[in-house]
Amino acid sequence: MDLLGFILYLLLTITLLQALHSIRRRSEPRSKLPPGPAPLPVIGNLLNLGVKPHKSMAELAKTHGPIMSLKLGQVTAVIISSSALAKEILQKQDLAFSFRTIPNALQACGQHKYSVIWLPVSDRWRSLRKIMASNMFSGTRLDANQNLRREKVKELISYAEKCCQDGVAVDIGRAAFTTSLNMLSNTVFSVDLADLSLDSSKEFRDLICNITAEAGKPNLVDYFPVLAKIDPQGIRKRMTVHFMKILQLFGQLIDERLNLRKLHKTNAEKDVLDILLNLSHEIDRTHIERMCLDLFVAGTDTTSSTIEWAMAELLHNPDLLKKVKAELEQTIGKGKPIKESDISQLPYLRSIVKETMRIHPSVPILFHKTEITDVEVYGFTIPKGAQVLINFWAIGRDPSIWKNPTTFIPERFLESEIDVRGQDFELIPFGAGRRMCPGLPLAMRMVPVVLGSLINSFDWKLEGGIAPGELDMEEKFGFTLQKAQPLRAIPLHM
Repeated sequence: MDLLGFILYLLLTITLLQALHSIRRRSEPRSKLPPGPAPLPVIGNLLNLGVKPHKSMAELAKTHGPIMSLKLGQVTAVIISSSALAKEILQKQDLAFSFRTIPNALQACGQHKYSVIWLPVSDRWRSLRKIMASNMFSGTRLDANQNLRREKVKELISYAEKCCQDGVAVDIGRAAFTTSLNMLSNTVFSVDLADLSLDSSKEFRDLICNITAEAGKPNLVDYFPVLAKIDPQGIRKRMTVHFMKILQLFGQLIDERLNLRKLHKTNAEKDVLDILLNLSHEIDRTHIERMCLDLFVAGTDTTSSTIEWAMAELLHNPDLLKKVKAELEQTIGKGKPIKESDISQLPYLRSIVKETMRIHPSVPILFHKTEITDVEVYGFTIPKGAQVLINFWAIGRDPSIWKNPTTFIPERFLESEIDVRGQDFELIPFGAGRRMCPGLPLAMRMVPVVLGSLINSFDWKLEGGIAPGELDMEEKFGFTLQKAQPLRAIPLHM
């Protein structure tokens, strides 16, 4: 039997099983699921998702409400599209929803068994979170590494200066990615993994982009778990190749460090790798490699996409660019380097970052799951085993919260106390509750400094003579929300 015939056979079997299950359940009391569109046989509401699920689900929520249910193949999914319900899920009942739905693609190489992102709340998960918080993202650790990050920003500005002299465009997303990558790689391994001028980050960036693209693709296995073993679209197989390449690189770096430690040739200034190797009683080598995989996948693409979107919005709205340039000139001085300690004095720059995260969240949908029991939310029953999808993109564009929600208006945050740190559920790009992204402190240092440095060092014009109003602002859906067309702009002397 060929693959297609086998899949059709399985789908027919699933249909029969569902029909028998439905007959058996007719006489049983039914729990009150949230409302939603009527599902089709077998595939349920899969066709309702479209190519941009975050937008499709936001449109469906206008009809069915901020809590709705979809039948996605064999899977029951509950979609959350309001800040009040997000607070209920992520704060008031966060233990019940502390499990994560693990896409089949991200089970490649058994990553979910080691990853702090996907592990269930447990002693092992708490231990790994504590290690990350104290040795990577604590204020003391971040302060100790800020000179290193400043040096990487200088390299970015030097690269842009060369492009300025040559009259060539900077690929903003790629340049931001390389800078973010080297900030992380120097913090963890004390090495650059890429060179801006040689475009040597392309292979690593392609790997990360391939991972986020594969993770964001609609995968039959996620909707029909019985297909997991055959992986009909080959997504997990391709993800395994991508993961193995990155893990092999990290393995080589760890081997080199272990050899140096045997020869007593390590640096007096300990980096994160040295600290983790010294914690061998708490974390083994496999967990170190997998933690690095989490860190580099989650911390490079998301940061660079936020910077690219922010620059795109400013070049799309020249009046806003003038305002932030004026703030930087008045507070820092035209063309002068920006330090992390300066960010607190730059409210308009901070507002631009918040507004970017509101309208272009790097992760548009967060996946949770009920694992232990049915859960009651706002009078509805979310059954055990259901997926819970929190649509950050929809919450950030909710007209009941935000005036002119689809317009980029940084000024909305100048007189607002709303922040991104997980207490204001109108704006939760890093999530909230016990599963909140641990990298928030680092991101909120890196993004404003890199963005502000690009703005304060040059004037910019779009490549190809594109007028600001003609800039393509379309999104490309994946596990992270990318700009469909890369932003390319030419730096000019001010």
